[in-house]
Amino acid sequence: MLLISATEMCQLKLNRPISSSLLLLAAAACLAGCSDQNRGFDYSRGADEFAVMTYNLHQYTAMDRDGGGTDDDPKPEDERKAVVALIQSANPDVLAVQEMGNELYFHEFRAQLKAAGLEYPYADLLRRGAREINLAVLSRFPIIENIHHTNEWYSVGKAKIPVSRGYLESVIQVNENYRFHLLNAHLKSKVYSPLGQTEMRRNEARLLNKTARGIMTDHPGCNLLVVGDMNDNPDSAAIREVTGKSKQNLADIRPVEPGGDVWTHYSDDSDTYARIDYLFVNVQMLPELIRGKATVLRSRQTYKASDHRPVIGVFRAVDEVSVSATEPPDPAL
Repeated sequence: MLLISATEMCQLKLNRPISSSLLLLAAAACLAGCSDQNRGFDYSRGADEFAVMTYNLHQYTAMDRDGGGTDDDPKPEDERKAVVALIQSANPDVLAVQEMGNELYFHEFRAQLKAAGLEYPYADLLRRGAREINLAVLSRFPIIENIHHTNEWYSVGKAKIPVSRGYLESVIQVNENYRFHLLNAHLKSKVYSPLGQTEMRRNEARLLNKTARGIMTDHPGCNLLVVGDMNDNPDSAAIREVTGKSKQNLADIRPVEPGGDVWTHYSDDSDTYARIDYLFVNVQMLPELIRGKATVLRSRQTYKASDHRPVIGVFRAVDEVSVSATEPPDPAL
């Protein structure tokens, strides 16, 4: 009897003919092993730890999916179930999502999570724009303030353009002594625009950084976590705009799955994988990051649920001594 691990079978490079039955066994081993959800990853958390997940749900709303000319087709049930299963597996304490539908779909989403044992008593939805692909946050901890940043504008040539989805800020009280500001964003996609999608996204990123700096100026010493779908690669101008260039820099914590992959989005059209979903922390919150528990969730459900993968950061709910404000965090972290 041939004994070989799923990983070995997936990585095996054969240089001789083999039987079709062995190929089927190899394929089954790959499906059973290579795609297993973060095998060996410890999602448990200590009493003073909390997890934050950011996840683009991929059109959790009504759209014209059947080509009938009317936006009346919800996200398919199997996709919605896969989304909930992925979130359930990581059990985050705070969940920031992008591409959420209107209040009706948001209510349904919360009900599905609750049925799966995930109850988030505190939540907020930011509806913005003609298309119902909104920002939302759900939390087990009290959200003591919600701020909808919806009045940010920029210029491209003679055109004056609003930030299409706004930015959703939530002030979250984890315990009596620890709170943080969560800023959820979904920057301009790479879909063509006559104004230039790259320039539009760079401007939205610049204004996101301006919003983050405003929070830190208005609340000196606050903990700040900026998350979401930034629709661009780590070395892009847009991401450099988000992280900033001053002592109020934001650090990219770069979650890594146990296998070493960092990609968060795949494209069927171009067959490409990219890292475009992020968690950025300011200098005050960086010491609370538990580096070994930041991850990108790997699961066989991923491709069914969304074209994005959930990204998770875990923090200690205790204010640690931060690095000097004159030494900005390393953006490569």
